Amino acid sequence: MADFTPGTTGTDEVLFAVDGSLGRVLLNRPRAINALTREMVVAMQTRLAAWADDDAVTAISLEGAGERGFCAGGDVRAVREAHLTGTSGGVDFWADEYALDAQIAEYPKPVVAVMDGIVMGGGLGLSMFATARWTTERSRIAMPETIIGFFPDVAATYLLSRAPGEVGTHMALTGATVTGADAVHVGLADAVVDHTRLPELIAAVAGGGPIEPVPAGAMTKGGDLASSHGWVDECYAGDDAAVILARLREHADPAARAAAEEISLRSPLSVAVTLAALRRAATAGSVREVLEADTRISRGLLARADFVEGVRALLVDKDRQPRWEHADVDEVTRSEVMSVLEG
Repeated sequence: MADFTPGTTGTDEVLFAVDGSLGRVLLNRPRAINALTREMVVAMQTRLAAWADDDAVTAISLEGAGERGFCAGGDVRAVREAHLTGTSGGVDFWADEYALDAQIAEYPKPVVAVMDGIVMGGGLGLSMFATARWTTERSRIAMPETIIGFFPDVAATYLLSRAPGEVGTHMALTGATVTGADAVHVGLADAVVDHTRLPELIAAVAGGGPIEPVPAGAMTKGGDLASSHGWVDECYAGDDAAVILARLREHADPAARAAAEEISLRSPLSVAVTLAALRRAATAGSVREVLEADTRISRGLLARADFVEGVRALLVDKDRQPRWEHADVDEVTRSEVMSVLEG
């Protein structure tokens, strides 16, 4: 049994252990599905930097405490509160979070991400650029940010824009929650393993075994998205969010009309900005380049009303009745989108 302890920064919201040759990171806020705080992010940055220079540590694992999931994302309520009080806490959190995501993406040693249970938002930022990305039959994966007036940040658009067909666009605009098999199809994960196998797989890596993105017996195919390309690729083509929404609303497939209904509940500004960011990310040369763009976009959206209102409606008052700036995506102008993209 690994002996997990707090790092040098002192917070017990993330714990660390050296297990054989494996440096293990355990997100430790199970009641909050391990949602990220700035203290957790800084603690991980510090420990990963130390392990990068430690010859006794040859690989890293990222894991979540509890049975509910790896990580539900960043603590956006804290970001909202910081913004409302006029401090820089929200922007500072995103800056540190994106720096950690880049650190993991560029890490000099193999990283294993255990994507069991819920993995959303910032949880994908930690895991989707790892060397081995293991989901399970319990995984529920999403970038749901448009429902809170935000966008799929943490460089998610880098991978979503490179997904087969337009399934990445579908996930980004609707915030759809998908299975581990769907995540493999989209390119956010490598394999689906039975959750009961996770201890033995981690033990094998700790014992000096090879890092296997697809362990023996794991699944790499299946999922609903793989069979949905017909209407998805047809409806989500192009750069105009209003046209996409109209196609979905008018399509014969009920799944397309359901997607339209889901998008209509989300911030029209966020939907338009997300589509533009996604198309830009398709030509980006690196994860770091997209994270730099995400820094500008996050600041641009924080300056608008929909983020504060979206977090209020979903997570603070929980009335699920957001009052968005725009009634529909066709009211969002190109100049508004560009002002957000440029920060």
